[in-house]
Amino acid sequence: MGKILRLVFIASLLWQAAWSASKEELRIEIRETVKLFEKEVRGGREFLQKAQGYLVFPEVYKAGFGIGGEYGEGALIVKGRIVGYYNTVSASFGWQIGAQKKSIIIVFLTKEALDDFRKSDGWKIGADASVAIVKWGVGEDINTIDFKDPVIGFVFGNQGLMFNLTLEGSKITKIRK
Repeated sequence: MGKILRLVFIASLLWQAAWSASKEELRIEIRETVKLFEKEVRGGREFLQKAQGYLVFPEVYKAGFGIGGEYGEGALIVKGRIVGYYNTVSASFGWQIGAQKKSIIIVFLTKEALDDFRKSDGWKIGADASVAIVKWGVGEDINTIDFKDPVIGFVFGNQGLMFNLTLEGSKITKIRK
């Protein structure tokens, strides 16, 4: 198991080196992802404005053939401004084959949840915090949903042959851009 984890870690570093966007490219992708979210989710703009902060990962790539890996870069937005850059990495084992690209937005609804995230040195979903994946109906305004969890996630724009709506096990780490 240790060898497999090292292999996945090395593969994620290679993936990062090959696909890392420049700071300006990432800013453009983040803006476009937020616009798409606001277009696809009724009430999305107002919802994000009310949030304490949110992470945007415009392009998260996942590939697997028995052993899978996932990588994406994004930023934390607080009060409409980017306050830090982050990556998300995860590994998975088991029957899987294929590749996909998706966008992820993780919203912090409480100041405490945002502060806990910002104080952490590497934040693992499922271990450090639970992120509720949101599903909403067509035409439903997101602001009419009463969320019980302080951190919620949206996965959208799935493209590819692998479909997975889980964020469990993803590790989010601050990076320099």
